[in-house]
This record gives sequence, structure tokens and C-alpha cells, in this order.
Amino acid sequence: MIRTLPLPKGSFSIVALLMALIAGGCGYTFSAADTLPPSAHTIYVARFTNSTNYTGLQDVFMRYMKDEIARHDRLRLVDDPAQADLELSGVIVNADPYPSALNAVGEPTIYALGLQVNATLVDKKTGKILWSGVNITSQQQYPVVPQAVLATSPQFLRHNFRSNDIAQLSDSQVQITQAGVARDEAMTQVAQNVYAGMASGF
Repeated sequence: MIRTLPLPKGSFSIVALLMALIAGGCGYTFSAADTLPPSAHTIYVARFTNSTNYTGLQDVFMRYMKDEIARHDRLRLVDDPAQADLELSGVIVNADPYPSALNAVGEPTIYALGLQVNATLVDKKTGKILWSGVNITSQQQYPVVPQAVLATSPQFLRHNFRSNDIAQLSDSQVQITQAGVARDEAMTQVAQNVYAGMASGF
């Protein structure tokens, strides 16, 4: 005989809540908390210092960073730092590709592009550093020969490339095309990570 013990008063609502969450299954997700100051409504994105050998990289990254901030619709971008509640600045530390796979004769067939950024968020009214992120990194691989391109990969499909077209390209054309894709992916991911860090405080 199984005997049941009475639940403490008020425990039914707790059990019901837990059952509702379980019933929701994998569709239930927790969103990251917004730890930005409630009084902050505007942000100025300063041009990041470019410590790499690639001229103009800081301007390219700024576009990705602004797009990511605008996508969340939490802060309004301003072009004048005097009108901003917050200011985001930083340094592009590294953006160098390096061989990650070689063929039988030692020639690179796949490169890895590592984009590394340091960033700081400052409260313009108080001068206080609200968040600082170091070594925010994204690493993307890209092929340099047509035979190494995976035409079924999500990265390939997202950019609407055609496998027949890739097969007709020279190795140098493939490298340029795929390097551009890898750079776009790296910029997007680093910008997302910077925003997530400054919004959550981590």
C-alpha cells in the first residue's frame, strides 16, 4: 500500500509551474539578462584601433558592430559622443589567416582566419567602465582550392554560391571568395559576442 503525504500549503502552484516548464520541452529558453543601465538609451561606437596589417579593417568592423547593436533595438546609435549615454571602443588585435590543412606536397588547402578584439563600454555621464572584454575571438576556416569547398555546408549555402561556378574558378579566385566569406562570418560572430558581453556584463 502506497501512502501519500500531504503537500505543504502553496506547493501546488510550484509543482504546477514546474510541470508547465517541463511540458514546454526544448522550446523554452532563457534570455540573457540586460544589465545595461536603465537610464542608458544612446550609444556611440568609436572607431576601434587597428593593430593589424589590414588597412581599413576597423571601418568594416564598425559597420558590423553598429548593425548588431541596431538589431537588438535596445540602444539608439548616435554619431556624436557628446550625445551618447554610453561609448563602446576597442582594439582589433589580430586578423591573420594561417594554414590549417596541407596537401601531400605541403601546399595549403585550407586556411583559418582568427579575428581577435578587445572592447570596453564606458558610461559617458560618470566615466565608469561598465564592461571590458579581452580576447573576444572568432575563428573561421576557408578552402583555397575548388576541390576543398564543401558545397553543402551552411556557410556555403548562406551566400548562395553554386557548386558548378566554384568548380570553374582558379585557386586564387576561390581563395579570395572564400576568404571574404570567412571574414564576414568572423566579423558577425565577434560583433555578436561583444554585444552579448556588454549587455550581460560578462
